[in-house]
Amino acid sequence: MIKIEPIKAFNDNYIWLLSTNEGLVAVDPGDAKPVLSYLDKVGKNLSHILITHHHFDHTGGAEELSKKYGIEVYGPTSSIYKGITKELKEGDIITVIGINFTIIEIPGHTLDHIAYYSENDNNPILFCGDTLFAGGCGRVFEGTCEQMYESLLKLKKLPLNTQIYCGHEYTQSNLAFALKVEKENSLLHKRMDLCVESRKNNKPTIPSLLEVELQTNPFLRSDKKSVQKCIMEKFNLNETYNDIEIFTATRKWKDDS
Repeated sequence: MIKIEPIKAFNDNYIWLLSTNEGLVAVDPGDAKPVLSYLDKVGKNLSHILITHHHFDHTGGAEELSKKYGIEVYGPTSSIYKGITKELKEGDIITVIGINFTIIEIPGHTLDHIAYYSENDNNPILFCGDTLFAGGCGRVFEGTCEQMYESLLKLKKLPLNTQIYCGHEYTQSNLAFALKVEKENSLLHKRMDLCVESRKNNKPTIPSLLEVELQTNPFLRSDKKSVQKCIMEKFNLNETYNDIEIFTATRKWKDDS
């Protein structure tokens, strides 16, 4: 049995803690203090650290934690972050605390970005950092929109029941933008209502379900007529557009909004 808990950090980051009877793993510990506080409270030690990409809000606490517990730091190969002790690339398979993870390279937000995917006995889980968010996707800082689009295509192919653990609580603002793109999407309106209620009660909106993302996340819906129609009208695109151009325009709109 896997237990997954969010540890809040900074304004809106989540550090994910996974535990089994074999140990405890931290995903993207941007700050050591809340992790240490939690471990002290439960009387446990950390077993491994998993890093998705080099940004400080995902790596800032890794060195302190790895030194304190004498543990390995798994992360992308050739990363700007130099604290990684086990470098990972596309297709690698690792086993930590009894969980098998397959590595998926998903550049776009950063060039070194990876995701950790586990089939988890037909209850799949994905730790995707800042590439795919609940209701949105990450900004394209180092890569290209085409790279981000291709990365999201990889994630779209995962099982519909995949639980998605991203790095930030951005859901409400993401859904507000999504409603600009698909005003008549009834599933999107229902999702926003649930999100607002959760945030009123200070509850996380994450994990999200891939099936729900495919129904309501505009960055996974560039091939849908409703999204295409809105973006064509917004940016005066002609009929020769392709899905990547729709995605790129949608990302630009979100960046500028």
